[in-house]
Amino acid sequence: MRSTSSPSAPPSEGGGLSLSLTTPKIVFLIIAAAAPLAAMVCTVPLAFALGNGPGVPAMFVFAGLTLMCFCVGYAAISRRVVNAGGFYTYISCGLGRPPAVGGGLIAVVAYNTASVGLLGAFAYFAQLVAASHGLDLPWEVWAGAGLVVVAVLGYRQIDLSARVLAVAMCCEVGILLLLAVAVLVRDGGSALPATSFAPHTLAGAGTGVSMMFAFISFIGIESAALYGEEAHDPERSVSRATYIAVSLIALFYGFISWIAVGAVGAADVQRVATHQLGDLFFNLSDDYLTTALTTVMQILLCLSLFAGWLALHNAANRYMFVLGRERVLPGFLGAVHPRLASPYRASLVQTVFSLVTAAVFAIAGLDPYLGLTTSMLGLGTLGIVFLQAVACLSVIGYFRRRPDRHWWRTVVAPGLGFAGLVVATTLVVTNFDTMTGTDNPVVGSLPWLILAGAVLGPAYALWIRAAHPERYARLAGVATRGENTPRGRQVGEAVPAGGRP
Repeated sequence: MRSTSSPSAPPSEGGGLSLSLTTPKIVFLIIAAAAPLAAMVCTVPLAFALGNGPGVPAMFVFAGLTLMCFCVGYAAISRRVVNAGGFYTYISCGLGRPPAVGGGLIAVVAYNTASVGLLGAFAYFAQLVAASHGLDLPWEVWAGAGLVVVAVLGYRQIDLSARVLAVAMCCEVGILLLLAVAVLVRDGGSALPATSFAPHTLAGAGTGVSMMFAFISFIGIESAALYGEEAHDPERSVSRATYIAVSLIALFYGFISWIAVGAVGAADVQRVATHQLGDLFFNLSDDYLTTALTTVMQILLCLSLFAGWLALHNAANRYMFVLGRERVLPGFLGAVHPRLASPYRASLVQTVFSLVTAAVFAIAGLDPYLGLTTSMLGLGTLGIVFLQAVACLSVIGYFRRRPDRHWWRTVVAPGLGFAGLVVATTLVVTNFDTMTGTDNPVVGSLPWLILAGAVLGPAYALWIRAAHPERYARLAGVATRGENTPRGRQVGEAVPAGGRP
């Protein structure tokens, strides 16, 4: 039986993960993974420069509406399926175990590489900010220091990470809202130009690129399901947290990017963003706030990147934990710490992977941002967007023959989400060199890893079915909720995944 005790609940019985997460804590974990300040400072200027300029706010709204359709189906299945496996488990429920194993392996690659990508971004910007204030240290030092803190927090109970991420999120959102208020006070109604949503703007050149950057900025919104086994009330907490997080992120991104268009000027925003890029929001802060607050914003940018890094680290180690628990990956990854009730071995492996990857780039003398961040984050983004699209199909498949299916929640909404996410996946693939900032053939070939996972994963699952049928039968075991399943079933107990082989 699941515990319903206080937030400081002890580890669950049977060596399970701790039951310490509430809806607000899951919201913090989701929004922190999206790194709001980093998205605005690093991604929005690129969208202005390479996309359709003043039309970027509308692209954030479009991406938010598409992902809200995704969330409708995601929430519906999360109320009935409780597992730390996220995409892996949901794909099994709707499409079967072989596609699920492929999805699980893609998720491991995507979240691990995205985590390493944010390691590089954190180290790069920490070096720049510190050097501008007289502390000039190599980026490798900052990467090492950040990795130690992430390793400690990831090793421990998730509740501690949630508290750290809550502080980081409030600070980074607060500084951007302060800038928005300053722009509104000085410029009035002109701070929100109607041209950003005008048909001629949205039909202009670069709309697809802007849309791609908008979807990139939402990465992490799907991670709520990973914490289902650690939530007090997963049937409600996961769906509520996902809805709240996506709504807040869409409104916030759309509003702040719209304010930036108004502050710079709709006619000039593309030219100015092309010239200033990552300095755009810092220059706006100098103009509308003070240089002291600009320094605070620079520091908070590093904190934002660290928060996103920590959130993605936690997501990656939960995928490895579940796949290790079910022997898709080496079984030692599925261990839970006897006292902290955390997936500590998976966390340690993720830390070692990050260390080795960063060390390879450092030894090769590659730039931490243009080399490490863009390539790793680009691959991770592609994998996650692809899995979001597949998850929409899984929702439709899961509810297809269930009596509790609903025309909107389990058919139309996930269908619309699937269509939008297929467009997003296509845009990321076709603009991969733009997103990564390089035409290096090695980097350009990285998307093939996603295809490899989609092919080799199901093949591996079929081999398990032939060689180890009992183990295969336990893959993607879930605790389900519904009229045909007792509410008291132990989380992680093997249940036929939607009746599919």
